[in-house]
Amino acid sequence: MPNPLQYNKRFDELNEEEKKLLDINKKTIADFVEQSSSISDVNYATRNAHAKTYAVAKGTFCIKPNIPEFLKPFLDKEKFDLTIRFSNAQLTIQNSKKDIPAYGFAVQIRDENGGLLANYPLVNFPLFPVNSVSTFLKLFTAVNKFYIKKWSNLFTLFVQATKMIPSLLTGDMIRNIIKFIGKRNYFILSFDYYSIGAYRLGDHIIKIKLHPKSVDKHTGVKENVKDSLTHYLQTHDFTADVMIQICYNLKDQPINKLNVEWKNSPFITIGEVRIHKGSLLDSRSCTNELLSFNPFESKIFFQPVGKIQKLREEAYRVSVQTRRKINKLLHGKGG
Repeated sequence: MPNPLQYNKRFDELNEEEKKLLDINKKTIADFVEQSSSISDVNYATRNAHAKTYAVAKGTFCIKPNIPEFLKPFLDKEKFDLTIRFSNAQLTIQNSKKDIPAYGFAVQIRDENGGLLANYPLVNFPLFPVNSVSTFLKLFTAVNKFYIKKWSNLFTLFVQATKMIPSLLTGDMIRNIIKFIGKRNYFILSFDYYSIGAYRLGDHIIKIKLHPKSVDKHTGVKENVKDSLTHYLQTHDFTADVMIQICYNLKDQPINKLNVEWKNSPFITIGEVRIHKGSLLDSRSCTNELLSFNPFESKIFFQPVGKIQKLREEAYRVSVQTRRKINKLLHGKGG
């Protein structure tokens, strides 16, 4: 096996134009979150993405005893406590019977003293449709403005969305879209979940995959997602393999090209996520709504890697700070 590529901060660095576009984007994020309660017609400020919570649960990350030697300094216990949030990727909360099947499986890992080790927001699609930082920031800014100003920003949104099309035309992207369409009616817990971008594991760089075990993909076909998920977690144990890929070279495992799959890096199973039946928390409580799964709050040797990931650091920070400020005021009033 070749030697893993070492982490270098140059993988994350933005140029001056990208930094300016990021400042503009951060302003629209704050504006969106400030108006999010009226946008989604709820009595609290929502997240700027994955606004809709389906469920929050306690779980356990159990480490395999025979993991590779280099992993042991980071996974030095038999098990770790988890808080898990299941969500929908849309920016707004809609009460439609049928949601777009873009799901989130956000995992928060804590040590035996309750200290935060890592946050991993995983999603049920392995790739990201934009590689250009500038294109992504202009698109995200246009999306935020559209929700705030509605039709007056529709043309700008359309123009920015068309610039994304070339990134959607890779073989890996087309193949995964077709596969995803075929699974669109599957149960939320039957999907694999992915980190999309790369993360540090010490000086190594990895991607993460969560592969559920023994979950019937046709579970709850006549129920909405929230009800089927809640019922399942009340009556079943859930188990999923935790797998990683390691970056050995940028040609086969590119860090800043997120619309292609990593090649020539086999998945290594390092443990299991377990949720025992009856481990649901109250997803509507103020405490759980204030939860943050910002991966940049993780210990430094677990944090995200890459330019698109770097954008998420600032986006998460602005979104979380604005949301917490508003919701704590509401909480103080009994909200």
